[in-house]
Amino acid sequence: MVFGVILAGGIGSRMGNAEKPKQYLNIGNKPIILHTIEKFYVHEGFERLIVLCPKEWVEHTRHLVQNNFPDDKVVVLEGGVTRNETIMNAIRYIENEYGLQDDTLLVTHDSVRPFLTHRIIEENIKYGLKYGAVDTVIPATDTIVESGDGDVISQVPDRSKMYQGQTPQTFNAKKLKELYYSLSEEEKDVLTDASKIFVIKGEKVHLVQGEVFNIKITYPYDLRVAESLLNNEGESLC
Repeated sequence: MVFGVILAGGIGSRMGNAEKPKQYLNIGNKPIILHTIEKFYVHEGFERLIVLCPKEWVEHTRHLVQNNFPDDKVVVLEGGVTRNETIMNAIRYIENEYGLQDDTLLVTHDSVRPFLTHRIIEENIKYGLKYGAVDTVIPATDTIVESGDGDVISQVPDRSKMYQGQTPQTFNAKKLKELYYSLSEEEKDVLTDASKIFVIKGEKVHLVQGEVFNIKITYPYDLRVAESLLNNEGESLC
């Protein structure tokens, strides 16, 4: 079974909007989160879509889902304190409702990346089933510099080996659960996303090519970019 897991736990502090988290802001007269859910909803490969959001936004999100998706394919749950605890909440739900099989797959995605493509989803599922762990990336176009103290450069990595991470990130659910609960508290403290769980434990993560327009809407400027992308989506995004 393949499950889409849409992570909507952010509060949008960098957007500077105190009224609502960024995933509920509109682009094209519709909340960002609905655009994202739609990309998963129209794909035939998912058993169910699981949307996880802050507790105080669960009822609002359920209302949005009920008004826009007529069946029960989309379920809304409360997220966790961290990104990875939120994913564990999704795994808990799947385990309780369906059981975890050897091939149970999670395609996890940021709710504020509404411009992913059918191809990206398709390759995440294909390679997720084959390899058990997948990360969507694009090659780094800028030079990356590393600074140990935030004041001076400590090294400049070879840009040809550098990539920028996007989502979806796709994982075998049983393996992800096993690895996550084997982490020490110190290891959990340095996590930035679920792929790092596999890397810390010495597991391979397969790369899927993303798209430069698969942007994460984080800052006010990104809203303007998103509106422009949305206006041209039918013509230039595939």
